[in-house]
Order: sequence, then structure tokens, then C-alpha cells
Amino acid sequence: MNIVVLIVAACCLLSGLAGCVPPAGEAHAAVEGGAVVPAGEDARLHGGDRVQVTVFGEDGVSGSYEVTPSGILQLPLAGPVPALGKTTRDLEAAIALALRRTYLRDPKVTVALLSQRPFYVLGEVEKPGEYPYRAGLNLWRALAVAGGQTYRASSSTVMIQHAGEARLAEYDIGYDLVIQPGDLIRVPERWF
Repeated sequence: MNIVVLIVAACCLLSGLAGCVPPAGEAHAAVEGGAVVPAGEDARLHGGDRVQVTVFGEDGVSGSYEVTPSGILQLPLAGPVPALGKTTRDLEAAIALALRRTYLRDPKVTVALLSQRPFYVLGEVEKPGEYPYRAGLNLWRALAVAGGQTYRASSSTVMIQHAGEARLAEYDIGYDLVIQPGDLIRVPERWF
């Protein structure tokens, strides 16, 4: 009888743990100390992203820094460090190298992504403007943050310009579109 109770308890425990594992291929974001880091691979840094740089034992260098529009991170004692397109791990190595050249023998550097570039919503929404990016943002959430669509908004299409692209592209509004940092969303007016 005790063995049956143990088997049932083990099955209940395992079935409860099965819900803790995300489905294969599904992206989740981890939040560590206020830093948002996408699962699977680190986000690539761009101008406007904010990072927390920690150099062990060096409070004068450690701090929160914003990547300039040209993709440079200006650090005291290290000087300008290229950050455009780098992951946080790549940036850690670049900062350590810069500090090694100018100031420290063996710097221990960690970099955490604090926030990414904002996204923008224009057109037929209640509150057009600039909004902070959050991991897992899709079109419906972005429109909800902007107060929702007005009664004049198109119910079939939306225009999106992804960061780095020159033009707005038209998308079907029914499709679950993923919004990236720096995206510009324009909700057009309906014709009838």
C-alpha cells in the first residue's frame, strides 16, 4: 500500500513539473536584477539601448550607460567602446579589452541589458507617441498600450517600419505581428 502512495505522489509531482518547462521553440524572457534578456540568444545592441556595466572593484567605471545613436558606449577610463550589433557577452569582452589597454590588468566585467529602444505608435490610436519596449511585444499589445484604435481606424491593415528599414510596409492587422525595439507603427484611417 505504501508503494502505491509513493507512485501516485511521484506521478503528481512529475505532472506538476511538466508545466514548468516551456514548449520547445517558444521564446521566453528572463528578468535578472531589472535586466531583460531574451531566452536562447542575447539581443543585439543598438543606439538607444541602456546597459548596466559592472566592473568588479571599480565603482568609478561601473554604472548605467546608454548606447549612443552611432552605436558607441562612452565609459570612463575605457573611452569609446563600439557596441552596435554586439551581444552583452561580446560587449563584456570589448570593455575588458579596452580597460586592459588603458587601466586594469585583469578586469572582471559584466554587462546586463536594462532597456531597449522605445517603439512608436502613430495614426488612428487614442494616445499616439513613444512607448518603452517590453519583451514579447506583439501588435495587439502595442496598440493597447497606445489606448487602442479610434473609431476611424482601419480594421484590416497597419503600417510598420522596422528599425533600420527605409519605408513603412503594410501588414494584415489580423496577423499576430511581433514588434521589435525601435519599430514605428502607423494605424491608417479606414476608407468606409
